[in-house]
Amino acid sequence: MIKHIVMWKLLEQAEGNSKIENARLAKVRLEALNGKVPGLLKLEVGVDFSCSDSSFDLILYSEFEDRAALERYQQHPEHQAVFPFMKAIRSERAVVDYEV
Repeated sequence: MIKHIVMWKLLEQAEGNSKIENARLAKVRLEALNGKVPGLLKLEVGVDFSCSDSSFDLILYSEFEDRAALERYQQHPEHQAVFPFMKAIRSERAVVDYEV
């Protein structure tokens, strides 16, 4: 099994929305990928409530059957459709992929 974790720090304003509005929109868009990519076992998105300087604003936690499933997810048209929005609203991004 592969675990794929992504964290974003969001811009205060982007795409005509506030940081919290964009976090909520991102959550909805990313969670809509559930059930659409073969091999994607679990996907959840959390919005940070602590709002500290050192915290990230948004996290994606996902599980995949194997590395091939992660690659299918990354190339999937619906994932690709969300990518430009995520890029436009972020100031930082961190990713960890690991196998268990």
